[in-house]
Amino acid sequence: MTDKDVFIIGTGTAGQTVAYDLVAEGYDVTIVDKTDRPGGVCAQFGCQAKKWFYELTETVARCQHMKGIGITSSPSFNWADAREAKDTFTSAVPQNTVTNLKGNGITYVKAEAFFADADTVIINDTPYRPRYTIIATGAKPMSLPITGNEHLITSTDFLNLKRLPQRVTFIGGGFISFEFAHFAARLGSSPEDVHIVEVMDRPLGPFDSDMVAQLLAATQAEGIQIHVGNAVHSIERNGSGFVVSLESGTTIDTDLVVHGAGRVPDIDTLNLDAAGIASSRKGIIVNQQMKTSNAKVYAVGDCAATVQLARVADYEAHIAAAAVIAQDTNEGPPSLNYRAVPALLFTYPQLGMVGKTEDELIRDGVKYWKSFDTQISWPTYKRIGMKHAAYKILVDDQSKILGAHILSDNAAGLINTFKQAMLDDKNVEDLYQDNIMSPYPSRESDIIYMLDSLRD
Repeated sequence: MTDKDVFIIGTGTAGQTVAYDLVAEGYDVTIVDKTDRPGGVCAQFGCQAKKWFYELTETVARCQHMKGIGITSSPSFNWADAREAKDTFTSAVPQNTVTNLKGNGITYVKAEAFFADADTVIINDTPYRPRYTIIATGAKPMSLPITGNEHLITSTDFLNLKRLPQRVTFIGGGFISFEFAHFAARLGSSPEDVHIVEVMDRPLGPFDSDMVAQLLAATQAEGIQIHVGNAVHSIERNGSGFVVSLESGTTIDTDLVVHGAGRVPDIDTLNLDAAGIASSRKGIIVNQQMKTSNAKVYAVGDCAATVQLARVADYEAHIAAAAVIAQDTNEGPPSLNYRAVPALLFTYPQLGMVGKTEDELIRDGVKYWKSFDTQISWPTYKRIGMKHAAYKILVDDQSKILGAHILSDNAAGLINTFKQAMLDDKNVEDLYQDNIMSPYPSRESDIIYMLDSLRD
């Protein structure tokens, strides 16, 4: 039986981050991954990969919106060129990952790992008893109990398409479906033949309902069809295409059906019960130091029952590494705070949020004030032909930011400003004064208009 300092299972952004933190502090670190492409989903099949298509989508969409105010024709584009550029980046990730790990003194092993008991991890039939194990196995597409689900392709398959078909249907109304539907509608598919099917009464559950309504209006204005409160009954092949039958009786003729119904923690093969590690359908249960119910095991990133976002995974990884070090040095452990986690939907316009939604505040009986407007007619958006820009700012009785929600072509930058204000515990007046001197005119200089009605 072999002893080691730290075993990390998974080479995604969370696994790499905690590995680098711990090896820098002198720990003997081994990282294990069962896949043929180490480096994780984000860099190869998710957040980084999709941005190659988003940047092109944004350029095409902006030009389309600016017809009649300076643009005379839509730009030409080539999906295959975007895919090739994306592949140039992603194809280098696995080797770069392994090279960087080894170059920093981290042992890399391609193998499947699982627990034999509370202290033992099995790798290639060899039992190990590391002092600490950190699970960073990420997530995988959830299983959909739909007749004909063998016809579904994954988001990874979609990003690897050689060309876009005219007709595409996305199952599920979450991040993947909305982002990729906007890509498809702008980059080659017929917008009226792009469908999103959501079983719930409204899609994008984590976002503020008023802001979702504005995004739906913007999405439908592009021709994309959204079916809410509709379960998929079956998917059947029909010649070279497919027929998607909904429980409502509606049928959709399509060339491609994409699984966009979300991801679940990839923890099935770890044998967690043998190690006394508690989990739920949302993932491995952890405390504020990312420690599981087994004191020697931590879980970080999308496999944990927390927030499935890449930067959150990095944050959790830093916390877990610091917690391991604190455990060895008897120092006070660090603590997580998810109060100001930003989320962004890379549609066009982008939808961004940080903090609480208005629905959550009402549910929890929290007293709040808001500044809210839709279809903003500020020159900022008139100049780019954007008709569905919107915002909602929520504050407490001390004028501190409870939540911020932005629909804009620069929601990422605007939401980051509100995120920082929350982290710095600034009130509305402080934030207003900070942004008076923003470069003008710009999306950022518009922040003072959002705040004006909330000032004392």
